[in-house]
Amino acid sequence: MPPPIPVDLQPHSPAWLDAAAREEQRLAEALGPQLIAVHHIGSTAIAGIVAKPILDLIPEVRSLEAFDACRLVLLHLGYEWWGEYGMAGRRYATLTDGATGQRCIQLHVFEQGSPHIERHLAFRDFLRAHPAKAREYEAVKLRSRDRHPHDSHAYSDAKSAWVQATEAEAIAFYRAG
Repeated sequence: MPPPIPVDLQPHSPAWLDAAAREEQRLAEALGPQLIAVHHIGSTAIAGIVAKPILDLIPEVRSLEAFDACRLVLLHLGYEWWGEYGMAGRRYATLTDGATGQRCIQLHVFEQGSPHIERHLAFRDFLRAHPAKAREYEAVKLRSRDRHPHDSHAYSDAKSAWVQATEAEAIAFYRAG
C-alpha cells in the first residue's frame, strides 16, 4: 500500500491536460494493442477547481489477465505496482517524479466493460457540465484537506460520502447523454 502523502491542493492548471496527453502517448507506445484507451479522470481533468497535482488516469485494457503480463513494462516506465489495492477488477500503479520525489500519476487500470470506467467518466463529465456542482465538490475537497492536511488517505475518506452521493446523479446524467 502506498503511504499517505500530504494533501497539496492547487488551482487548476491547463498543463495537466497536456501532461495527461503525453502520458497517454507513452502508455500507448509501451502497452501496444493491449491498451484500448486512456481516460483522464479526477480533479485534474475538471477545469476551474483545485486539485492535488497528481494525474489520475484510467488505462482501459482488453484483458486484465493479459495486462498483468505487462507489469514489467510499467515497472520499466517507472511505476510502482500495487495490484488491486482494495478494488476487485482494478490494477493500481503510481509514478513518482524522480526530481521532486512527489507522486505525479496514479493509474487505475480496468478491463473494458468494467462499471468502474463508466462511474469515473460519469463523475468527471457531470462535474464538467455542472459548474455549480464542481464548485460544491471543491468546497468539500478544501474542508477535507483542512481536516486532514498530512494524510491523503483520510482526506479521501472524508470526501467519499459526497462523492458517492453525487455518483448516482452523475451516472444518470451520463447515461441520458
